[in-house]
Amino acid sequence: MPRGTLEVILISAKGIDDNDFLSSIDPYVILTYRTQEHKSTVQKDSGSKPQWNENFLFTVSDSTSELNLKIMDKDNFTQDDFLGEATIDLGPLFEAGSLPETVHKVVKDEEYCGEIKVALTFTAERNEEYSVEDDNYGGWKESNEEF
Repeated sequence: MPRGTLEVILISAKGIDDNDFLSSIDPYVILTYRTQEHKSTVQKDSGSKPQWNENFLFTVSDSTSELNLKIMDKDNFTQDDFLGEATIDLGPLFEAGSLPETVHKVVKDEEYCGEIKVALTFTAERNEEYSVEDDNYGGWKESNEEF
């Protein structure tokens, strides 16, 4: 069971549907891992090609292996619009330790609607349990010489 820190570098998106009638969309991303959630900054008037270059950290404490990225359009006078989402399987990341910048499909209503680029790093928690190979462990060998 992996334990450690998941670092997500949110880089950019492209091909996102620019559905605002009078102006360009103002996209942001809600990143969710289990019950942990982070929100990127809003890219004002960036349209269908936003650039974020932001880092987010999540605590990994079990075998949940999906990261969800939900792309939203910030609206001032109405509810924010859902533009699409990407779900990333973290299984390969837990084995490799890091994945370079990778493009993931963004879908809405089961249809392709753009791409989002992220880089991922998993840093395993150091396990500092007792090790038999450690020469300085002490114990019966030292006490045996006294008898």
